[in-house]
Amino acid sequence: MTPTSALSLPTPLELSPDSLSSHLQQQLLPVYLISGDEPLLVGEAADAVRARARKAGFTEREVYFMERGADWNDVQASASNLSLFAARRIVEIRLPSPKPGAVGNAALVRLLETPDSDRLILILAPRLDREAQSAQWVRAVEAHGAWVKVWPVDPERLVGWLRGRCRRLKLDVSDEALELLAERTEGNLLAAHQELEKLRLLTPDGRVTAETVLGGVADSARFDVFQLSEAALAGETARALRVLGGLRAEGVEPTLVLWALTKAMRDLWSAISAPPGQRPRMPPRQAAALDKAVRRAPRLSFFGLARRAARADRMIKGRLSGDAWDEMALLAAEICGQPALPPLQSMVK
Repeated sequence: MTPTSALSLPTPLELSPDSLSSHLQQQLLPVYLISGDEPLLVGEAADAVRARARKAGFTEREVYFMERGADWNDVQASASNLSLFAARRIVEIRLPSPKPGAVGNAALVRLLETPDSDRLILILAPRLDREAQSAQWVRAVEAHGAWVKVWPVDPERLVGWLRGRCRRLKLDVSDEALELLAERTEGNLLAAHQELEKLRLLTPDGRVTAETVLGGVADSARFDVFQLSEAALAGETARALRVLGGLRAEGVEPTLVLWALTKAMRDLWSAISAPPGQRPRMPPRQAAALDKAVRRAPRLSFFGLARRAARADRMIKGRLSGDAWDEMALLAAEICGQPALPPLQSMVK
């Protein structure tokens, strides 16, 4: 099929980073919104749109960082003016928040609904929640262009993602090396990309073993408390403890970590107590983890879990001697179904 001309008739379209390349080979729309919290994938998707636009003759690029207090009128006026040399141009708008406010929403709608064959609008934004997705400016994007949704790479897909990257870099990486690389860079795709580039320089023959990774790759994994609760519910003890250790190393407040673990306990209790078919809706990964925990629930002592959480809370507040992080590690292991020493009765009041 022959690629269509630049800025073909707009068609509402949702794309992923994987499907964007084939889309751009066929057409170039007037508007692209790229949203997500993975800087590497967002940046690569934006680079792909810019490269395709340059081939179509968009030789100028204007970038607007819409921080708090930025003047949307200036953006609209500048974007609507003809270039001095009548060159085709990319108008790139970077939103620090998925909610640009009433003024920003109105300005974006006016800009998006004003056709200009010599202008391509590229909007970069963080992940859009449900409320932000229903905003008028997002609907205008869908009406006139394409929305590229960038999602994090789940731990289960990280090895496959790394394997694909290695193939592109002509690296022959063993399965053991991929597993180790995934463990050391989980939650940090930018670090994973940088480590692969480093491995390409370190291995002239392109062969990467586990020993190569151990010798040349730093531990750059990055976690959040939601990954901890998900791993605990799924019964993945080793991963839950690894996430817990990562959160501690990153200086996350122990109160927030304990909140995540107690929320996992409450979610599990609610799930086994709720009538069939009346569980609250949640993302697929969390729902799958909760299903595993429900099957494991008859073997758990919720009273013991509550006591363990109470001990951790008292340690955090300085009301009980001990290391709250160690206590939370025991709590995470017990939620996973791994037996641990019960707290001393004499120390629980």
